Amino acid sequence: MNEFAPVAFYFQLSLSDVSANEDAAFKEVSGISMEMGVEEIAEGGNNMFKHRVPTSVKFSNLVLKRGLVPKDSEIITWCNKTLGGNLDDLVETKTIIVKLLDENGNPIKSWSFVNAWTVKWAVSDLNSGSNELIIESLEFAYSYFKVF
Repeated sequence: MNEFAPVAFYFQLSLSDVSANEDAAFKEVSGISMEMGVEEIAEGGNNMFKHRVPTSVKFSNLVLKRGLVPKDSEIITWCNKTLGGNLDDLVETKTIIVKLLDENGNPIKSWSFVNAWTVKWAVSDLNSGSNELIIESLEFAYSYFKVF
């Protein structure tokens, strides 16, 4: 059996309630990580070490990057509603699903980010001496993620 490690550039992204597939075309996804917190507890009379016990799991923010989309975008409309809403309305959360694909386009691993909401939107620097594409960066916090 000749199995190779999957490539990192062939992935698909979808958001709940976002219909346009081209709106979910991103060049980079980062922040797929979780970490168990650790608390140190000193024991009276024992100066050799501190007890280390697990606490809750912390999740990194999910960061998505793509070329700036000049047309109307459902994703950007949702992000602007959250970032520009002054918390007057409830923050609308969505589920973001990232699928890693094999050479035939079939999912081999998926991550589902539950209750995601926008925490940051940024555009790369404008530079008249450069010929690079302008990159739009979206950052999301979420409650937890599932791997399937």
